Amino acid sequence: QVQFVESGGGLVQAGGALRLSCDASGRLSGFAMGWFRQAPGKERENVAGINVNGLSTDYADSVKGRFIISRDNTKETVFLQMNNLKPEDTALYYCNTNPPTWAYWGQGTQVTVSS
Repeated sequence: QVQFVESGGGLVQAGGALRLSCDASGRLSGFAMGWFRQAPGKERENVAGINVNGLSTDYADSVKGRFIISRDNTKETVFLQMNNLKPEDTALYYCNTNPPTWAYWGQGTQVTVSS
């Protein structure tokens, strides 16, 4: 059983940056991974994905050019560098396999962007 633990969220002003980390109790190096977010009253959405070896990434249009997903398989960690944050980026951010595995959802990390 794999457990994902997200960290790095916080309160930041618009235009600021945060770096999220996703650590796994088990191995995540064998999975394509993604970052997801859910804002209040909205459905959870996939904002970024990365393949197993880290050489292929994709992004939601809303974050393209501002967010960067990366991974360090030696440390079983996935990152999300978020730059030029906007108030509409405010959400609870999760990592999971991509496509997501229901049993692996963690608690998420809250990102709040003030205007």
